[in-house]
Amino acid sequence: MSSKDEIRMGGIAVRYLVEGTKRTIPLPCSSSTWRPAAKSPAHSHDGYEETVYGLEGILTFTLEGKATEVGPGRVLVIPRGAVHRFDNFRRIAATLLTVITPGILGPSCFREVADLLHASAGGPPDLASLGTIMRRHGLTLAT
Repeated sequence: MSSKDEIRMGGIAVRYLVEGTKRTIPLPCSSSTWRPAAKSPAHSHDGYEETVYGLEGILTFTLEGKATEVGPGRVLVIPRGAVHRFDNFRRIAATLLTVITPGILGPSCFREVADLLHASAGGPPDLASLGTIMRRHGLTLAT
């Protein structure tokens, strides 16, 4: 993939290495880099599991209320329906490899979120719109 295929959402950059489909490629694979202070909102996945593998730096995952640090060589499996979030509390970027199974979450979700963040002009995004985007892609924004 070229650098133009990198999807930037604030302090997070996602690059799909293999795009998945439910039928032909059941394991899409992406890498993501999280700058210091980058975070995701708490959410769950309705129809898939997410497995993350730490490559560089350390990212803190809060999974069902329990914080776990994922750094180089560490793996974390996030089951369907488990509420979780990601935070980079460190002073260096963290990079992960992520596999989704089955392969139903693709780059279009992240592109839509990036567009929403861009439209918010540096302010917080409209949470109702974010929730709508997430639901369309099989995610539920935690309240």
